[in-house]
Amino acid sequence: MKKITIIFAFIALVFTVSAQYIPEHISYTRIYDFIDELANDGVIELTSVTKPYSKEYIAKKLLEAQEREAVLNKRQQQELKFYLNVYALEINRLPDTKWSILEREKITITTLQPAIYYRDSLFRAYMAPLLGMQVWAKSGKAVTQRWYGAEFQGMIGKNWSIYGSLRDISIRGDLLSKPSYLNNLPGYEYKESQAGGDYSDSRGGITYSNSWISFGLMKDNVIWGDNYHGSNILSGRAPSFPMLKLQLRPVKWFQLDYFHGWLVSNVKDSTHYSMEDTQAGVTKKQYGMANKFMAANMLTFIPIRNLNISLGNAIIYTEPNVQPAFFIPIAFYKSLSHTLTKGTGGENGNSALFLNLSSRNIKHLHLYASVFADEIKFSRFKSSDPETNPVSYKIGARLSNFPLQNLSLTGEFTRTNIITYKHSVHAATWASNSYNLGHYLGDNSQELYGAIHYKPIRGLDVELSYSNAKHGNEYQYIRGQIRNIISQPALNEITWSNQTLSLGANYEIIKNTYANLKLQYSNIQGYNLTSAPIGGEVREDAQGYLDLFTPKFYQGKNVTFEVGLSFGF
Repeated sequence: MKKITIIFAFIALVFTVSAQYIPEHISYTRIYDFIDELANDGVIELTSVTKPYSKEYIAKKLLEAQEREAVLNKRQQQELKFYLNVYALEINRLPDTKWSILEREKITITTLQPAIYYRDSLFRAYMAPLLGMQVWAKSGKAVTQRWYGAEFQGMIGKNWSIYGSLRDISIRGDLLSKPSYLNNLPGYEYKESQAGGDYSDSRGGITYSNSWISFGLMKDNVIWGDNYHGSNILSGRAPSFPMLKLQLRPVKWFQLDYFHGWLVSNVKDSTHYSMEDTQAGVTKKQYGMANKFMAANMLTFIPIRNLNISLGNAIIYTEPNVQPAFFIPIAFYKSLSHTLTKGTGGENGNSALFLNLSSRNIKHLHLYASVFADEIKFSRFKSSDPETNPVSYKIGARLSNFPLQNLSLTGEFTRTNIITYKHSVHAATWASNSYNLGHYLGDNSQELYGAIHYKPIRGLDVELSYSNAKHGNEYQYIRGQIRNIISQPALNEITWSNQTLSLGANYEIIKNTYANLKLQYSNIQGYNLTSAPIGGEVREDAQGYLDLFTPKFYQGKNVTFEVGLSFGF
């Protein structure tokens, strides 16, 4: 009887501890930068390997910083005050604003940004319209993007949350983001037209959370891997996809992140079709897409304060239905796949391993490194073996508020070997909606990135950045040719290069209201190759590579100007 009482007491504790989980979308880069800055300065501790953070987690870190407000500089104190008001509902109060048209005990309605806030003993909610426009212009040409929509979030009781958003996005001019383009812009599955393209971006979810666990069903973007200019594990660039997501924080020194996702293969399934009447007496087969699923975990250990060691693995698989074994949060998925598919005579799973290191043990300095391994054979590390492992690695550092206040310096180097992220089974590539889930440059590439970031006043960010990116020979994953392909020297020949220097300013005027300006010089070129092609190589001329990897708008040498204004993101 005593044991039963203890069990029921434990269950009651689990389901009554108050916590909410609503992810803060990765597009709100200013709050992510501010939380990161506080951690780099040693004001708070932070596990930054997986994003998005929950809004409640952000609010918790802001409250921790408030306890040490005396060590913050003047601009940081103003930022902290601003963000504590942004996350007022997560702190269980209504926001303070001078732009309200209605203020009552339970409800506040504001005009800038237009929003409705509600709070009572059971339910806290927020709803706001979204509106924005971005213009890219150069001599004689322009691209315009506009969006409108709305977002909603609700926190029910102590543990349940719901959220949702819808953005109708329209591009007029060249489409700047396509699956083959080597840039860091968000990926969209456009309905293309001669004028440009349109896309409807819907995200949302329902979650349960307490002080040590959160899980839910959601459709959103994810970033895994510490970075400031594109992760090489999960970059978040692909369109959002539905997933079952779990996060555990049972002790201070351990965190588990897991999700099982439903990806978009963009590969037609010849066994799955519907009949459509196209005209009298004439029918046509409409084929569906092959199923594509993904399971991934990341285990983070914190052996000492400010040192995070993260290990994880993932699999993308193409079974007719979901495989229950891949719902196990802590599992080695490649081993499971070998057991489940033995005897099929082929592979229908694409596995990967992750390693991420993050150190903020030196005050003001964040050192980090990440490795994505598609496959590892230790014999390939020998100099006598011409084959190279399909891996990607990133190393980087950010120095914040030293030696000058409000100034940060960032440097990153990313290198990705041949065939990394690809697979011989088209539906099993490391991609969704054909957008690579890993680094935006894809395989056989490297990038050197540097930035100076200055924040003179609350809300204003000024950044000067430079990137030098290169892409080598382009290969398909041909199973019978793979050993010869990975024996080719990485970046032996350059098919494409991009050197970009940009100066931009971004000002968050009030909550969720942005104005931004950017002046950018870019030199993006394609190259003719002189060597003989090998089996599996995609061979183009210089213009062919340029068209494959770069929108027309950015090809060659260009000076471009960007300007934008948005309510919401």
